[in-house]
Order: sequence, then structure tokens, then C-alpha cells
Amino acid sequence: MAVIGPNGAGKSTLVKAAMGLVPALTGQVSFFGTSLDEARRKVAYMPQAAEVDWDFPTTVRDVVTMGTYGRLGWFRRPGAREREAVDAALEAAGITDLADRQISHLSGGQKQRAFVARTLVQDPELYIMDEPFAGVDVASEKAITKVLTNLRAAGKTVVVVHHDLATVRSFCTWATILNQGELVACGPLEESFTHDNLHRAYGLTEETLGGAHPQDRTHAGLGGRS
Repeated sequence: MAVIGPNGAGKSTLVKAAMGLVPALTGQVSFFGTSLDEARRKVAYMPQAAEVDWDFPTTVRDVVTMGTYGRLGWFRRPGAREREAVDAALEAAGITDLADRQISHLSGGQKQRAFVARTLVQDPELYIMDEPFAGVDVASEKAITKVLTNLRAAGKTVVVVHHDLATVRSFCTWATILNQGELVACGPLEESFTHDNLHRAYGLTEETLGGAHPQDRTHAGLGGRS
């Protein structure tokens, strides 16, 4: 599911509130019918790149391995099973050759792929990714899109905060549209990703939608509620 809306719409605030990173003013959030604390191992969160300290002295492999700590705890060392999972996540993100490189030496797209891999190694049921495509090059965009498509095939659910309307349908089948903290629409693309709803959120006309034309059905959907 893509979470979309203009700047300041509340997209990142929504997912941060869901993850308990900012206080929710009203309402309650449940995951799989229970609290986040109870469902923690079923949920993985990828923050925005701007919120990460990229100067921390660590390798790509170490960053991805951190994704295993939620299951192991901080006092157990990763074993063969975890190392295999890390290798698989690195391969899925297309950064096996970067495994021993310092994270600070990577390009923007490579850094995003490293954090996608860290999310993958957690093997949750629900992935929440805050702008995974921000600042990436074409190669990284393709690699991340492939990861999302493969998650769809594996029956996983993915929530992605996203900005590019033209690519929403390349990896999503659902959309949540926000504007100024208010819900404009939520549902399958054919119901939510419409001219009327995009106009309400962005003020876009049919002529300016371009590649985001809701009637274009040639995309490959991501299935489930990604």
C-alpha cells in the first residue's frame, strides 16, 4: 500500500505514530489484532534516510545484521542461520559486493538498499517503509521495486510512504491518500487512486496527472495490501 499526499500531508507522521515513535493524539493502533509490543516481531520499520547517522563507523554487513537482533536479543551472537539470512538479504537487495564496505562510503541509493536489506532480514509479516525510493538512482529504484514485487509473491504486506505518483502502480495495489493530516481516501487503487481524490489532495487536473493517470491499467501490481 502506498501512503501518498503532498508535502506536509502527514505521511511520515502517520507511520511514526503507528510505530510509537511520536505520540498519537487520539485513537489506537493495533497490529494483527494486538498491540505493537505484542506484534513487534511481525512488523519491520525502515525510517527515512535523513534520520539515519550515516557517519557511524560500520559496514554494510553489520547494518544488515542489526536486523536480526530483534529476534536474538542484544546478548546473543548471530549464528549460521542469521548469517545465511543476512547473505540472502544482501543478495535480494543487489548489494552482496558491498557487504564489507563502510556504510558512509555508499551512494544514496546503495544506502537505501542496505536498509531495505536490514528490513528484509527481519522476515516480518508487515513491512513499513518511509520513503525507500528517496534519493535513489535508477539502478537502486529497480532493485527496490524488485524487492517489493518479491515480497508480494511471498504473501507479505508492505506499506510504503511514497512521493512519485507516476510509479505508484508499479508496486502497489492499494493507496492511502492524505492531505493536511486528513484522510482523503484509502482502498484498492481503482477506488482510491482516482482523478477526484488526487485533485482533492494535490489540486491536480486530469491534464497534469500525466504518468499517474488512474485509468492506466498496464502496471504490475504488488498484490495484497502493499
